[in-house]
Amino acid sequence: MTHSKQQKLDRAGIWITTVCAIHCLLLPLILPLLALVGFSFLGEDLLENTILGISVIVGLTALIGGAKQHGKWSLLIPLLAGALIYSQRDILGPWGEPVIIAVGAGLIIYAHISNLRRSRKIMASANAPLAEAKNV
Repeated sequence: MTHSKQQKLDRAGIWITTVCAIHCLLLPLILPLLALVGFSFLGEDLLENTILGISVIVGLTALIGGAKQHGKWSLLIPLLAGALIYSQRDILGPWGEPVIIAVGAGLIIYAHISNLRRSRKIMASANAPLAEAKNV
């Protein structure tokens, strides 16, 4: 996987996770309105789990591609832990749900940001000899 493709996947993973978290956090407030306009399907667990699944697939693809470059396979742990925690968002009821969503989404986003930073360091160190050669 190219560096730019992996970066795009990491950025997409951050956005997907953020949108998913915002959706889940705002849903209790807007669900009655969605039913009035015929969009109540946006409140279904199937949609939420589909978005989470897409987030995990994008995350695994990006993090595995990044780990092949920088060797930091342990970044898969916060991604998978975040997905597991996030998937259990209903376990503490309506008052605990925002906390669980924030923790799960935070771990997934942390994994993506860490992957981006490590990949950038690898690319910067790989390009440093080229930059020095041009200056000579």
